[in-house]
Amino acid sequence: MPTTHSPQVDFDDYAIGYASALARGLSVSGESQDYFARGRVSHVAACLRQLDIHAHSVLDFGCGIGTTTPLLLEYLNVDAVIGTDESASAVVLAKERFGSARARFLSRDEWKPQEDIDLAYCNGVFHHILPEKRLAALQCIHRSLRPNGLFAFWENNPWNPGTRYVMSRIPFDRDAVLLSAPSARNLLQEGGFETIHTSFLFVFPRLLRWGRPLEKWLTKAPLGAQYMVLCRRR
Repeated sequence: MPTTHSPQVDFDDYAIGYASALARGLSVSGESQDYFARGRVSHVAACLRQLDIHAHSVLDFGCGIGTTTPLLLEYLNVDAVIGTDESASAVVLAKERFGSARARFLSRDEWKPQEDIDLAYCNGVFHHILPEKRLAALQCIHRSLRPNGLFAFWENNPWNPGTRYVMSRIPFDRDAVLLSAPSARNLLQEGGFETIHTSFLFVFPRLLRWGRPLEKWLTKAPLGAQYMVLCRRR
C-alpha cells in the first residue's frame, strides 16, 4: 500500500479491503500477493549478500497493513523493521497484526527521520505520489538513512503490458501515474541517491512458469512486471 496517494484514492478506505482488491487484480497472473512479495524481498537479500552487507534496521516506506514485515524479518534477519504509511487506518491494522519488539509502525506524522536506518524498502509507492511531490518523499527517505545507507526502490514496469492490465483491474491503481526505470533513476539521483544497479523481475506468469529458471539471466532486460533500483545515499 502506498504511503502517499493521488487525490482520486483515499487509502484509508482500502485499509481492510486492500489485500482482497489486490488479489483480484493479481489473479490473472496465477500467483498471489505473497509470491511477489517473497520474490522481491528474497531478491533484496541476495543483492545484500553479493555486496557483503548486513542491514540491522529497515524502513518500510509505505508499509500499508504491514504484510511485508514478516518477510523482511525472515529474509534479511534484521534487528528492527519500522513501517510508516500515510494511511492511519492501515498503520492501526499493521500494529495489531504484526507489531512486536522487532517491528514498529508509525504514521507519517509520527515518523521523524534521524539518519540512522541501514536500508529503506518501498514497493509500488511512487506511482501513487503526484509527480511534483515525489522529490519531497525521496528526501524524507534520504534523511532517514545513515550515510551510504541503501534504498531498494521497487516499482511496476510500465513497459510490461501485463503490468498495465493487472493495474487496470485494481481500483486504486487505475489512475496511478507510472514511472519507468530510467525516470526512476533520474528521480533518485535528483533526490541524493547513487544507483548501484537495476533489476527486472517476474517475467513469466504461472501459465509459463517453465520459463522461470531463465529469469536469473533476464534481470537486466526491461521485461519483468516489476523493477528494483538498488541505490545508496550519497
